Amino acid sequence: MRKFTLLLWALALLYGEGYPIRPVDFYRVRFSPRSLPGSRIQTALKITIPHNLRMAEQTGRISNFEKAAGLKKGDFEGRRYNDSDVFKIMEGAAYSLMLRKDPELEAYMDRLISIISRAQAPDGYLYTARQVNPQNPPPGAGPRRWSNLFTSHELYNVGHMYEAAVAYYLATGKRNFLKIALKNAELIYRVFYEGKKCAYPGHQEIEIGLVKLYKLTGRKKYLKLADYFLHNRGRCPFRAMFAKESDFRIYNNPQYMQAHLPVERQREAVGHAVRALYMYSALLDVGTLTGYRPYINTAFAVWKDIVSGKIYITGGVGSLAEGEAFGRPFHLPNKKAYCETCASIANVFFNHRLFLLTGEGKYLDVLERTLYNSLLAGISLSGDRFFYVNPLESDGKLERKPWYSCACCPTNLSRFLPALGRYFYATGKDSLYITLYGQNSVQLEISGKKLRVEEKTLYPWDGKVELRVFPDKPFRFSLYLRIPGWALGKAIPSALYTFVNPPEQRVTVKLNGKGIPLEVKKGFIKLERKWQAGDRIEIFLPMSVLKVKARPEVKDDRGKIALQRGPVVYCFESVDNGPDVLKMKVPKNARFIPKYEPKLLGGVVVLRAGALTAIPYYAWANRGRSLMKVWIEER
Repeated sequence: MRKFTLLLWALALLYGEGYPIRPVDFYRVRFSPRSLPGSRIQTALKITIPHNLRMAEQTGRISNFEKAAGLKKGDFEGRRYNDSDVFKIMEGAAYSLMLRKDPELEAYMDRLISIISRAQAPDGYLYTARQVNPQNPPPGAGPRRWSNLFTSHELYNVGHMYEAAVAYYLATGKRNFLKIALKNAELIYRVFYEGKKCAYPGHQEIEIGLVKLYKLTGRKKYLKLADYFLHNRGRCPFRAMFAKESDFRIYNNPQYMQAHLPVERQREAVGHAVRALYMYSALLDVGTLTGYRPYINTAFAVWKDIVSGKIYITGGVGSLAEGEAFGRPFHLPNKKAYCETCASIANVFFNHRLFLLTGEGKYLDVLERTLYNSLLAGISLSGDRFFYVNPLESDGKLERKPWYSCACCPTNLSRFLPALGRYFYATGKDSLYITLYGQNSVQLEISGKKLRVEEKTLYPWDGKVELRVFPDKPFRFSLYLRIPGWALGKAIPSALYTFVNPPEQRVTVKLNGKGIPLEVKKGFIKLERKWQAGDRIEIFLPMSVLKVKARPEVKDDRGKIALQRGPVVYCFESVDNGPDVLKMKVPKNARFIPKYEPKLLGGVVVLRAGALTAIPYYAWANRGRSLMKVWIEER
């Protein structure tokens, strides 16, 4: 095991949070309910979280805790990782409480936490898949504790519990859930770190949760344990991950869980996409807190590998259904694209951390592309139907479902959407970053000085953005305005996709009515001055309809184009274009005209060229089953 040096620990304590740039707390950002982010957040609070709680009750996920607590009789219901679904919904519920008071929801959470507390074993162990009937655990759980880490999800489940417990403490100040999480973390620290058990989680997640426990409590042991699990990957015997020799022979594929090499030597994104992206996020968390550069170097390398040949125009990642995995470079089939919704969420987590570390806008370009396309496609406009996979072409057989036996995606959306505001602002030393745009107001602090920002815009449907700043007292700071790559004619931070036509207009920025030079560095324009209450910034981002082409190595996209306007990628549905939509071709000289349709699909801009109509990709399949495609042949 790599030993932490005194210097590394001193650096960790010195820099505290780790990242030099910090996101503004999401609950400080208040969106207009008419904005796209605001509408999705409100739907999550009102519909998605209550729906998922009901489904967790109806499918036995919550009663599993009651059975483990001795409050009910019966067998374990569902799959070995079902505990994690409950914890993810609880995390989302905690974020909901940060946004608005809800005594009924808080009381529900306290009752559920009480049940979980009673289900927890005296030594801190918590895994209902084993506790309900230790003699007959469900498939994949393994006959004993920690005996089948390849598939058991024992560590994955509690990682989500740690995140939920931290969120609930921050939302309410109550320690009831946090005590359960800390008791479990102490057990795992004793078993693995102090016991020198050479192992690691089959599905990464606990590392992120441990870092959150460390940041909240200051207990270095949790950061040590997160690092221990990362360090062990690719070093401990892979056979030790299996309870049975027969399973080891069948599933002997360490790449699937990114255990084929020590993490410091990994340079390509391989294996299960969600596991990989959670691990890459954890590498950044631990690397920034400890100063261990090899972890950060791995994150940079795999990001480059992804954006250079393993990401869809929608921001979706993980092209293979087999293993829910990254494929080889340029293997990006459209109809068979997997693009799990959880992988899109994890891709946002990963790119956000890279921005917080570097201050570079290219990571936000990828984040925004993923958010407004592949990620939002994972949930219906009604908020209670979900996609597990997000292909770029459909023969009409795919539709969103209210639930899945493997419900990781619906429950992941429960915790992601309420906290959407964390991606719109960030602060550094004497600096404020405007990272995404959407109509909102925010109260924040820069170096201890209070500031309010008000933003008016119809983004992503319109490129006009007006910002007004209101410091309590005038003071000097640097304001960084993100200029998206697409507005400057760059489709993605690589050569994987390019625009056929450049934007028809140029980006302009005005300060108090006067134009300023467009000096874009690392994706931002820097405005440094002593800011006064009411100072106004006007940004114009050209919303041209852009045609996108892929590199010729992407076989499915040869001779085809995709359409993009602003950050939004478009698709063609049979409901608008008829049953022959999959055979449809577009004239090379076709000019698509944008039009805002306030009563269509919650209010969207559609693109029309003659009889052809394109809608935002995220909104497809909201009018019943339909055929759909993103990439269309030109003639």
